[in-house]
Amino acid sequence: MDKKTRKFDVIGQLGALRRYALSLVRDREDAEDLVNEALVRALEKEGSFRRDGNLRSWLFSILHNAHIDRLRRKKRLARHEEGGLETADAPLGPGQEHAVRLAQIRRAFQHLPEEQRQVLHLVAIEDLSYEEAAQILGVPVGTLMSRLSRARARLRDMEDGKVSVPTLRLVGGSDEQAE
Repeated sequence: MDKKTRKFDVIGQLGALRRYALSLVRDREDAEDLVNEALVRALEKEGSFRRDGNLRSWLFSILHNAHIDRLRRKKRLARHEEGGLETADAPLGPGQEHAVRLAQIRRAFQHLPEEQRQVLHLVAIEDLSYEEAAQILGVPVGTLMSRLSRARARLRDMEDGKVSVPTLRLVGGSDEQAE
């Protein structure tokens, strides 16, 4: 047991990890955060570490992947912010038509089966990759893609009038009228 613990000595690698993180992000606080994130990932994945493997290389790979994930996340957020600014500045047509159309889309989305609604939300609204969304939902990527395809097809059918979207209607009157 002591031999296993010694082989997985992440504390002994902290200095090297900090230096590498600092060279990647060029900010001490960000580097510390990155090292912490990498160590959490390493401890979560400790079972996948081959005891005869090189711990330092393995930890550097995890740190590098965590850095790449952060860069992708920042790019995705920047795209969302840019997209928000573009739509904020874009002139809109008549407000009533826009509001009615948005309500129609929202109603159609809400009437999708839950599995399809979840997938469509994660991929189209949250802008997650297929792999990320599949991991969150705990399904294979192929299953996710199939659900997404069915959701899009169903929305198109609703748009074309091939499938009706249930609407709410009031039945009866208020309690005061019943008396």
